[in-house]
Amino acid sequence: MKIGYKVWLDNHGKAFGDGPYELLRRVEKMKSLHQAANQMDMSYSKAWRLIQTLEERLGFALLERKVGGLSGGGSRVTPQGKNLMNHYEGFRGNVKIALEKIYQKHFGSPLTLLPPSKGRGLRRELSRTKGVRRRKEG
Repeated sequence: MKIGYKVWLDNHGKAFGDGPYELLRRVEKMKSLHQAANQMDMSYSKAWRLIQTLEERLGFALLERKVGGLSGGGSRVTPQGKNLMNHYEGFRGNVKIALEKIYQKHFGSPLTLLPPSKGRGLRRELSRTKGVRRRKEG
């Protein structure tokens, strides 16, 4: 049996979750919003709009942007953005642990926890219970 889940922070709309976390993590590595977006198969304009929306909802800048020049432009995650990422990463880990404990309390059997990005809300897949065979319809 599996449970799936998706966690995000909300402030008059989605303010931060796994997608934005991953985008910022890649910006940190690549020093470029454009390259980070490409790696995630996201257009630069969509990534840019997402960052702007999140910054509005959070009330602080996530990225510092450097425009063009001889060495080209780039982006870097702000100190507040890094702080948010660190807290979110810890929060996400605590959510996983809490869900495992709650599952054990109610079901008492081993659990396979899906990564947050693969779940669609809290979901239990009962069809994969061991020992249950389904007849094929012909």
